[in-house]
Amino acid sequence: SEQRLAWEAEFDCIRKFRLWIEEVGIAAPEEIDEWERQDRKLVEKTRQKAWDAFMDPNLRDREEASRLIAQLAARSENSQPLDEIRTTLDDIPYPFRRDISAAIQQALIATRAEPADHRTELLDWRARLETASQERISSQLYREQTGGALLVEEIKAQYSDSSPTLYGFELLNACFDAALAREPRLIAFGEDVGQLGDVNQAFRGLQDKYGPLRVSDTGIREVTILGQAIGMAMRGLRPIAEIQYLDYMLYALQLMSDDLATLFWRTRGGQAAPVIVRTRGHRLEGIWHSGSLMAGIIHLARGMHVLVPRDMTQAAGFYNTLLLAEEPALIVEVLNGYRLREQLPENIADFTVPLGVPQVLREGSDLTIVTYGACVRIALQAAERLSTVGIEVEVIDVQTLLPFDLHGMIVESLKKTSRVAFIDEDVPGGTTAYMMQQVLEEQGGYSWLDSAPLTIPGKAHRPAYGSDGDYWSKPNVETIFEGIYNRMNEVDPARFTLFY
Repeated sequence: SEQRLAWEAEFDCIRKFRLWIEEVGIAAPEEIDEWERQDRKLVEKTRQKAWDAFMDPNLRDREEASRLIAQLAARSENSQPLDEIRTTLDDIPYPFRRDISAAIQQALIATRAEPADHRTELLDWRARLETASQERISSQLYREQTGGALLVEEIKAQYSDSSPTLYGFELLNACFDAALAREPRLIAFGEDVGQLGDVNQAFRGLQDKYGPLRVSDTGIREVTILGQAIGMAMRGLRPIAEIQYLDYMLYALQLMSDDLATLFWRTRGGQAAPVIVRTRGHRLEGIWHSGSLMAGIIHLARGMHVLVPRDMTQAAGFYNTLLLAEEPALIVEVLNGYRLREQLPENIADFTVPLGVPQVLREGSDLTIVTYGACVRIALQAAERLSTVGIEVEVIDVQTLLPFDLHGMIVESLKKTSRVAFIDEDVPGGTTAYMMQQVLEEQGGYSWLDSAPLTIPGKAHRPAYGSDGDYWSKPNVETIFEGIYNRMNEVDPARFTLFY
C-alpha cells in the first residue's frame, strides 16, 4: 500500500542517517544502540503518563456512576438487571464516557416504572455528565462572548430627503471605501478586484485610493485566495476574500470546510481566522454563473456565518457588522442586483444589520412565504398577484441561513397564517428542507400548521442556459402563484377553484 511504501522510505532514511553517524565517527554502534533503548523507555513512559492522565477522569466518573447504580439497585425491585449493568461497566478495563452514559441509560430503562425519587440522584448526575460532555465536544463552534457577531449592536440605516439613489454596486463601493478608511487592517483581494474594481465594480477606484497592497488582484485559483485569507486573518489582518461567483465556491469549499469553519471549534477558542468571504450568485442566465448551491455550503461550513442579503443595502450592513466581530463568514450578494437602484444610507460607514433576524416584508393572513436572496423580489411579485384572487400571503426574508431565525419570528407568523411555503433556487431537498426543519422541528412550528408545509425549490440540475432555461429551472412568479393557489384550493376548493 502507499502507506507501507511511505513507512519503508522513512525507515530507509533513518537507517542511512545511522550509517552516516557511524561513518563520520560521531558515535559507535554500541552508543547508538544505547541511545535508542533510552529513547524507547522515554517514549513509553511519556505515552503511559499521557494515557493515565486521559483515563483518570474517566475512571473517576465510572466509579461514581457505578456507585449510583449500586445505590439504586439496593432499593429497587429490579436489582438483578441493575447489578448486571454495573458489573459489565466495572469490567471494562479502559472505560470511555460513552460506556458510562450507555450504562446509565440502561439502568434508567430498567427502573422506568419505579418511583421518580428513587432515580433522582442518578438522573441529576447523568444531566451533569451530558452537560460536561457537550462542553468538551461541541462548544466554541461560534464565538459566544467577546468578538461574536451576534453581540454587535444593531444600528439602523438612516436616510434624509437628500439621501441619493444609487446603483447597488455604487452603494457597496461607498461601504467598502468607508471600511478601508476606518480599518487599517482591512485588505480586499480576488480575481479582478484590484485594477478593475471587481467584475461588478463594487471596488471601483479603491486600488488607486488605497494602494495595491490593500485592494489587489489574484490569480485564477480560488483555493489559494481562501488560503491566503486564512493566513492573513490568523495574523491579525481583516481580509475580504472574493470568490468571483458562487458556483466557484466549489473549488474553495474543501479548505473552507476543513480549515476555516472548524478552526475556532477544534482549538476550543484558542485560534481564530475572521475571514469574510465575498461572492455573488443566484439569478442570472447560464449554467456556471447562476448556481445556488446553498445547501452544500451551509452543511459543510458549520462554524461560519452564512448571510444571504436580498439587496446591496443589507449586504453593506452585514459587512459593517462582521468587521466589528472576529468570526468567519460568507456573504452571498444577489448577482442581478448591482444595477438596481437603492437609496444610500447617510450612515453607510456605521449602520449594521443583525444576524439571525428575519424581516417581514409583507404582512398577510393566509400563508407565510419564507425565502431569501434573489427569490425575495420574485416572492413579493407573486404575493401581489395572489392578492388579486383573494389570497394574502406574508413574505419573510430570513436574511441569514447560519444563524437562522434566532428569535422564532417565523413561528409567530405561522400562529397567524397556519400555512407555510419555503422558496429558494437550490435543489429539491436542499436549503428549503433545511429551513423547513428549522421552523417545524427546531422551533416547534409544526404545531401551528393546518396544512402540509410546501417547498418550492429549483430543479435538480444546474440552471439551463438562456431566459427560458432560467424560467423553467428556478421558481418564478407563476410557479409560486400556482403552488400556493393549489394549497389554498385544498383549504377552500369552492372559493379557489382550479383554473387549469
